[in-house]
Amino acid sequence: MIMVDSKIFVIVGGGLGGAKAAEALREKGFDGKVVLFADEEHLPYERPPLSKEFLAGKKSLGDFTVHDSQWYRDNKIDLRVGTEVLSIDPNAHTVAVSGESLKYDKLLLASGSRPRWLTIPGADSTGVHYLRKYDDASNLNTALLEGSSLAVVGAGWIGLEVAASARERKIDVTVVETAKAPLIGAVGEEVGNVFAALHRDHGVDLRLETEVKEIITTDGKATGLRLGDGSTVTADRVLVAVGAQPNIELAEDAGLSTGDGGVLVDSSLRTSNPDIYAVGDIAAAEHPLFDERIRTEHWANALNQPAVAVAGMLGEDAKYKELPYFFTDQYDLGMEYVGYAPNCDRVVFRGDVEGREFVAFWLDGENRVLAGMNVNVWDVLDDIKNLIRSKNKVNLNALVDTEKPLGDAVS
Repeated sequence: MIMVDSKIFVIVGGGLGGAKAAEALREKGFDGKVVLFADEEHLPYERPPLSKEFLAGKKSLGDFTVHDSQWYRDNKIDLRVGTEVLSIDPNAHTVAVSGESLKYDKLLLASGSRPRWLTIPGADSTGVHYLRKYDDASNLNTALLEGSSLAVVGAGWIGLEVAASARERKIDVTVVETAKAPLIGAVGEEVGNVFAALHRDHGVDLRLETEVKEIITTDGKATGLRLGDGSTVTADRVLVAVGAQPNIELAEDAGLSTGDGGVLVDSSLRTSNPDIYAVGDIAAAEHPLFDERIRTEHWANALNQPAVAVAGMLGEDAKYKELPYFFTDQYDLGMEYVGYAPNCDRVVFRGDVEGREFVAFWLDGENRVLAGMNVNVWDVLDDIKNLIRSKNKVNLNALVDTEKPLGDAVS
């Protein structure tokens, strides 16, 4: 047991990252005071189901709430829902909330991100939805009635997952995207085309290389889109899904180092202030394997980074070495992606791409695996991770041959 009765550790952020940090503190024997600030009125919950199982009617909020209220009481976590942290004073070691200034010894930022807003005409009209929080998903869920129509601006993960959930509810869906393929920034054009075919096969009207100029309104309510070519899309509801913006304003105002779109942290997830750590969407972290700073907005970071940050807060030597990871489920397609390949040389495939049962590999110029994605192929994730971590050149013939184990691909 770590005897630090006088210590106060504060966590800012009521999502998965904040909840897992509180959990890790108690599991590691910290018996000081833990205060967890959540700006929503709900207990901390996981966000991926909002665009997947929740909209598909397969899960309710309780199914993806991290811990029930009794857990916080049993573990003496001072959970303050509906409470926004207004500022941080690193010199005084205080955080300010409405009507109170609270002292801290160590501080963890897990403030997540928010949707990027459109600035086109009609973007603030009734019937225009953004999806980040449970209340957003609940409002959208109520609005998606069978036989209605939905226009989605943006073919990223959120946009496509909502499109899939809506189609399963027999809603007409149009998705508009400026790029040549969906998900082009995440997986590139070749794999993006797989998702384009998937959605078109399920009846989505997918408009690529198309710009939205205006959200059309009637009596203040969104009724569709006006596109760059002058054509229009009629819709009962509009979802804007054009990316996320990390909530780093608290860190910036506190004088912490920021850059690369987030709060700069070392491999222990410590910020430029030795008593403040950051995890999740906001953390631009030095990665020991890739020898560069990485920031990703995915569930796995919120799940796994808090334990490393907590170790550092307690004076232990820990580094975050997990490979970037994300997953999606759309219609009958399930996939996992692991690795980091912003500058890959090419993508090669193992399996049946047209039948959407394959593994894709992102390679550098020396035929080393930078990242891999298994689509409807399971029990290969560990093999993919091993190929990435080894940094060894691979034999391309063995890599793409489904009759050979992936381990045989190392040259």
